[in-house]
Amino acid sequence: MEKVTPFLMFQDGKAEEAMNFYTSIIEDSRITNIVRYGANESGDEGTVMLAHFELKGQEFMCIDSNIKHEFSFTPSFSIFITCSTDEELESLYQQLLYGGQALMPLNNYGFSKKFGWINDKFGVSWQLNLPS
Repeated sequence: MEKVTPFLMFQDGKAEEAMNFYTSIIEDSRITNIVRYGANESGDEGTVMLAHFELKGQEFMCIDSNIKHEFSFTPSFSIFITCSTDEELESLYQQLLYGGQALMPLNNYGFSKKFGWINDKFGVSWQLNLPS
């Protein structure tokens, strides 16, 4: 086995928008490669056939699904971020929450100084933690 990479499947052509958003709010992050559907291919022309991006050194892959599925993202799989400061946690929380849903609002739940769990506007689940 070479490696394990988280893979996100977006619908309605949201993969590139999501990557741009994530890499803009998380420092040391970047989009490393995008392959797009061309004319007369199985996906909508210009949408993401396959892309790779990094968030703080963690590689992710994503696509725009050209097939409509009866499922999407679920909070049972989430991206966990350990923050260094309260300011960083608050900023990320607010940015990821915009247009999304708070599953666990920012609070001290006893296992860290501050913790929050969100589904963002794309449906991706995030856990943000400020350790004790």
